[in-house]
Amino acid sequence: MITSFARCTMPDTDGYKDRAHAGRQLARCLRHLAGQPELLVLGLPRGGVPVAFEVARALGAELDVLLVRKLGMPHNEEYAMGAIGSGGVRVLQPGVPGLMGVTQEQVEQVTARELAELERRNRLYRGGRQPPRLQGRCVILVDDGIATGASMLAAVRVVRGQQVARLVVAAPVGAPATLARLEREADEVVCPLAPPRFHAVGQYYRAFGQTDDEEVQDLLAQAWAGPAARQGNQDNRKERT
Repeated sequence: MITSFARCTMPDTDGYKDRAHAGRQLARCLRHLAGQPELLVLGLPRGGVPVAFEVARALGAELDVLLVRKLGMPHNEEYAMGAIGSGGVRVLQPGVPGLMGVTQEQVEQVTARELAELERRNRLYRGGRQPPRLQGRCVILVDDGIATGASMLAAVRVVRGQQVARLVVAAPVGAPATLARLEREADEVVCPLAPPRFHAVGQYYRAFGQTDDEEVQDLLAQAWAGPAARQGNQDNRKERT
């Protein structure tokens, strides 16, 4: 197992301008994977997709999405009590149910609500497009940051079930303790910024607005288009800015 969050460091310790900048910086730490046959980058919607887009472009890799949903605490949705992913995968934090008074019934209610949202996003982002084949491929899972790690852990377990050749977890910033736990699940963990006093992902971005569905759809459309169409879309975006 190779761990890169300790040796691939950011020269700019203040963090990142935005998710696109973070993706370009992250791609520099993943250059050793460029040229892998059938390399696949999977972004975790929504915030992970702009990062993954830049990584896939830099590495010349195929881009797709892997849908997971955080299970927020009933009275504090920002704090993850677990996560769900495709194929019925559910990961719960240690002590759940029971932690902070959370009941099994509440866990099931939150799971049902987030499963409905997962299915909505799958229809919205993918339409009739089939999911990519994972078996035998080198897969890079990308998010915009890793805090509790619940969503990434669910994603890892979804991908592990598909008999991939190699599984890499990558994020621009993460909590050191969480990254260390993910080492036990992935073949490689790549994270250029792992501050010892990590508090929240957003504190390491100067611009960290919410990524909306339209942006995810736009980036996927570019990635799934041919080279000529993709260049045209990028030129149009430049004209608008």
